[in-house]
Amino acid sequence: MPVMGHLIELRNRFVIAAVAILLGAIGGWFLYDPVLDILQEPVRTINDSTGRVAQVNFAGVASPFDMKIKLSFFIGLFISCPIWLYQVWAFVVPGLTKKEKRYSFGFLGAAVPLFLAGAAMAFFALPNAVKALTSFTPSGATNIIPAQDYLNFVMVIIVVFGLAFVLPVLMVGLNMLGILSATRIRKSWRIIVMITFVFAAVATPTPDAMSMFFLVIPMLTLFCLAWGICVLGDRRRKRKLVAQGVWVDPDELDDDDEKGQR
Repeated sequence: MPVMGHLIELRNRFVIAAVAILLGAIGGWFLYDPVLDILQEPVRTINDSTGRVAQVNFAGVASPFDMKIKLSFFIGLFISCPIWLYQVWAFVVPGLTKKEKRYSFGFLGAAVPLFLAGAAMAFFALPNAVKALTSFTPSGATNIIPAQDYLNFVMVIIVVFGLAFVLPVLMVGLNMLGILSATRIRKSWRIIVMITFVFAAVATPTPDAMSMFFLVIPMLTLFCLAWGICVLGDRRRKRKLVAQGVWVDPDELDDDDEKGQR
């Protein structure tokens, strides 16, 4: 396909993705009130549990309208994520082999629900994050939280949790493409654990350990599950190589050996 053909296809898929997000934002407009009510629950908890005054504040005349627009599009991104993620993959897929296409759609099918699951998990960590950060407020002072700042904080927490849940799927995808073996993952488990804790500590900007473990425990669980899938994938490839008459050491095979056998 010529360059112009790729550009036309990119434009068409971008338009489809943009329309999907816009339609999702329209749905988000009607979901604005219940979603905002859920997002403000951690702030109300501060009032009830600590006795301190905390509230989300709209500073300007147009601030409530601006907040509704932003939150509606944020909701629309989640509602339409299967469509725009598919458009991204559909643009990349023509350049892949038939086997790689199957893996890519499997990756997409697993990534979408895991991203949404991570976003849902963020709602459990959010109250602890808000409570911990506002606990530094001096006695007798009031937390007047700008609505835009609060929304940005919530969006960062939700997106980070969602992406964190997708990382193990990426690991499985690299294994299926023969880039990363289960043996290499097993040998690097200490590094993976350390990176997971560092990532969780940075992604959850709160001084309490509970919020961090809300992210660490699911991530490590998913990494273990992903490693198990990689082990099964390596065994399947080894059996295929053995059936083709290629000698394979089942205990010594790593990334470099696997490429050599091919």
